[in-house]
Amino acid sequence: MIVFTVNTHWNVYFCHARKLSSHLVLDSDSLYHRLFSHPLMVEGLVREFVPRKVAAVLDFSRLRRVNPKFHPGRRWARRREADIIWRLPTCADRNIYLYLLIEFQSASDEWMAVRTQVYQGLLWQQVIDEQELRAGARLPPLLVLVLYNGAPRWKSATTTSGLIALSPDSTLWCWQPHVSYCLVDIGAFPKDELARRSSLVALLFLLEQQRSPEGLKELLHKMIGWFQRHEGCERLQGLFAELIRAACVHFGVSLSGSDNLLEVRTMRSMFLSGIEEWKAQYMAAAEAKGKAKGKAEALISLLAGRFGAVAPSRKKRIRAARLVTLERWFERAIVAPDLPTVFNSRRLK
Repeated sequence: MIVFTVNTHWNVYFCHARKLSSHLVLDSDSLYHRLFSHPLMVEGLVREFVPRKVAAVLDFSRLRRVNPKFHPGRRWARRREADIIWRLPTCADRNIYLYLLIEFQSASDEWMAVRTQVYQGLLWQQVIDEQELRAGARLPPLLVLVLYNGAPRWKSATTTSGLIALSPDSTLWCWQPHVSYCLVDIGAFPKDELARRSSLVALLFLLEQQRSPEGLKELLHKMIGWFQRHEGCERLQGLFAELIRAACVHFGVSLSGSDNLLEVRTMRSMFLSGIEEWKAQYMAAAEAKGKAKGKAEALISLLAGRFGAVAPSRKKRIRAARLVTLERWFERAIVAPDLPTVFNSRRLK
């Protein structure tokens, strides 16, 4: 059993004319359900981001989806449900199947190893019941993979061994459950390493890491090239078009049109136009912000020279003001008889 826990917060940070370090959050739980419901994505994930010896013993040609609901009729398991479960045969014995359980997370979970243990037990019990296994039968192998893309790096324990209040040399240690999972932390992969890979999963990981509209533009070109080289992936094209549009929205660019990423001439021209507009707005805002900062410090110096020390609360108000307001206050400060007059809304005579 492979348990894929996919943390699907979309961590794209950008500087907007009116918003700094915004956290791009998509309805990515739904998107990832659909992405990893496709055999190509599951195979790419295992082949490229799990130790190679794992993929070497698996037969991806017979991947099959499994019902992710654990015994809905049982009271004790009524509310237990995995996100996605896959099953595929091993190369050594095509009658021995490995179960792949894919979980989607939006944050690091300190008790992920415990949750994994629960899912393993439930899935095994489901196999026992559905296949009516009898004494002497063997259970299918299980493997747990946690795919995480949150902003902070994952620091939670990857095995239950680190969560048990016992020393490994305790006489009780041998009876404790020892469940572990394989962690794939998307944000920990260097961009240049991902760029050297050619899979669609690597492009997805790069999209997760984008911080600028220019980077998104380059990535869009790579995605288009991938789909041009791989026919018959219309459903995935639509999902990646949806991902691109959602990312563009958070850069102030709105894209519409076909879900087919190959039909991108209009889409790309709209994107480039939107990026140029975004850059112009940002540069104007940055320039104004720079001028405002300088004007604020000049005003504080002028007030201190004329009226003495400026109170911290007054400095805070000045530094938060817009450029047009600072210019008005500066003109007043030159001729005002006292400090309150500078900030009085009534005009000086």
